Amino acid sequence: MNHKTKSALIALATAFVGACATPPAPPPQSLRGIDAAAADPAFSEPAWVGKKPGAQAGYTRTYSTQPPLIPHAVENFDEVTLTDNQCLECHGPANYRTKASPPIGDKHYAGGDPKSGMASNARHACVMCHVAQSDARPLVGNAFQGDRQVPAAKKP
Repeated sequence: MNHKTKSALIALATAFVGACATPPAPPPQSLRGIDAAAADPAFSEPAWVGKKPGAQAGYTRTYSTQPPLIPHAVENFDEVTLTDNQCLECHGPANYRTKASPPIGDKHYAGGDPKSGMASNARHACVMCHVAQSDARPLVGNAFQGDRQVPAAKKP
């Protein structure tokens, strides 16, 4: 073997032995400085605005076609299933007048026709579009102004 080949092999062996002798790197750290498996402190359970239906203030919609927010607590509502939707007990075509609650929208009726008197199964899961109001403060500053004011609910 010539001198250059021996020198190259010695340099490679030295680098390999040096790399193996280096202590292991510390485990990665979160940029937030907390345990990555811990609960995120930025998000806490928000308090829902309005406990009893009809007792809440109005709100501003973000955009004109935004689905209305649910202005009352929903924690104790049953899960919406194919056979049961507790929302329709107050907002459905059969009861909204006696309960003094807002009715479901015209497009929520079978065939999009309120005269049918039947809620559409295609819009059966209300919470897919409608969400409860909360008192959560924005995570970042924002000067956005909503599209239009929704009046406060009328007291029954």
